[in-house]
Amino acid sequence: MLNLAISVVPILLLIWMMTKKDALPSHIALPVTALIIGLLQLFYFGSDLTLISANIIAGALSAITPISIIAGAILLNRVIALSGAENVIRQWLEGISRNQVAQLMIIGWAFAFMIEGASGFGTPAAIAAPILVGLGFNPLKVAMLALVMNSVPVSFGAVGTPTWFGFASLGLDENTVLETGRQSALLHSIAAFIIPVVALKFVVNWQEIRRNILFIQLSILSCTVPYLLFAQWNYEFPSLIGGAIGLTISIMLARFNVGLETRETSIKDKVETIPFGTLLKAMSPTLLLILILIVTRIQQLGIKGMLNDATPLFNLNLGFADLSVSQALIIKLSHILGTDTAWAYKTLYVPALIPFLLVALISIPVLGMKGETAKQAFTETASRIKMPFIALIGALIMVKFMMMGGDNSPIMTTGQAFSDLMGTNWQWVASYLGALGAFFSGSATVSNLTFGGIQQTIAQTVALPETTILALQSVGASMGNMVCINNIIAVSTILGIANKEGFIIKRTVVPMVLYGVIVGLASAFI
Repeated sequence: MLNLAISVVPILLLIWMMTKKDALPSHIALPVTALIIGLLQLFYFGSDLTLISANIIAGALSAITPISIIAGAILLNRVIALSGAENVIRQWLEGISRNQVAQLMIIGWAFAFMIEGASGFGTPAAIAAPILVGLGFNPLKVAMLALVMNSVPVSFGAVGTPTWFGFASLGLDENTVLETGRQSALLHSIAAFIIPVVALKFVVNWQEIRRNILFIQLSILSCTVPYLLFAQWNYEFPSLIGGAIGLTISIMLARFNVGLETRETSIKDKVETIPFGTLLKAMSPTLLLILILIVTRIQQLGIKGMLNDATPLFNLNLGFADLSVSQALIIKLSHILGTDTAWAYKTLYVPALIPFLLVALISIPVLGMKGETAKQAFTETASRIKMPFIALIGALIMVKFMMMGGDNSPIMTTGQAFSDLMGTNWQWVASYLGALGAFFSGSATVSNLTFGGIQQTIAQTVALPETTILALQSVGASMGNMVCINNIIAVSTILGIANKEGFIIKRTVVPMVLYGVIVGLASAFI
């Protein structure tokens, strides 16, 4: 019991620090929490000081992955905005529909759904959220909407990585993985009738939602029906295919005003038609981005394998660690300070250089940007990522500390306490363990890797269906994106929101809890 209390108190302290009236900014609260947990590891859990130091190094270096993605996304966003392309896209979207609900569903739901299927790594919010802000929506409200909307497709994000890789260590056969994916898709699809509606409430009022509810549900179904059907025989492409089909259908429904509130169109409401060539030029960065993401994420095309080629190029001993660089420029530090602690960065696969930086550099001449304006895009990007970088270093060191100790680690102690408390009723709350993993790690894949084994053991111990419990784990890891510190910092940074992480968590935790209730109930009938 004492171990559980010691494990939980620092996280409760973090939540309090970030959500109290005069909340501490994340770049202070997260490093402080990491320090507290580090001291507990040293003085209470008796961890070796060298191992703690190695995890500090690995945790700090791990921040390079999310911050490089954030920097790439901000840079591309600034290029699109400063070049004038954003205004063209905004006018085109307003030409499809001036209805705010339609715009939110097309970009915040269907478009983001497709991007999640192609890439993951937080790119849906990085791409979709700035477009919505460009349409005139409040950045803080858009941030919350983006976090909640980007939950349903996550189990099959980055061409199914959370499913096929997240459960890779469990020794599951192909049929079991596929059945887990099927049940995940079904649970997500049931929750999708409600969760996007709750997300919309962050931006528009209930009256507006009610007046456009038919369009909302049709847009939801246009993504989830193909998503669910595809999941019956494949666990890589449901989100990508579902999002692409849903985006197309949602645009058509909006263009013909199907299910949307009708109103008189005045002269001032009429939007000037955008010439196709102008629109294509303005959309070229986004279209190129999507194309590169798809081409580099689909295993069968072969490029994904090339970008993940771990064949050694050279090895070097740095004294404190062994450095290796692969042919795909995967940089890896192993045996940090003589321990088993390691860190790696997939230079070509992490969507920072490819596609974000690459597309930004191509777009500068394509969009006709002058040198001074391009320089401004880089300067604004650099100024935005300083404090988030500190926050992410704190968050990832904290995660490393929470996972130290194997079966006796704070995170495992917390997870095991969950299962001991519920016993045969575990099915009702299994998703929250997945959410806990995503909250700590910032990744549905890492949550599945971390807690998949616990979920499997619990299912076998209390005689619950293994695939159902693993599906709940996967769904929980997805819904945990709503409250994940890394994701909140990322979308806030991209949208230029400062010191609102606690404010956001207090609000997004409500739909996350609701999501867990829905899938818990639904799991009893599948």
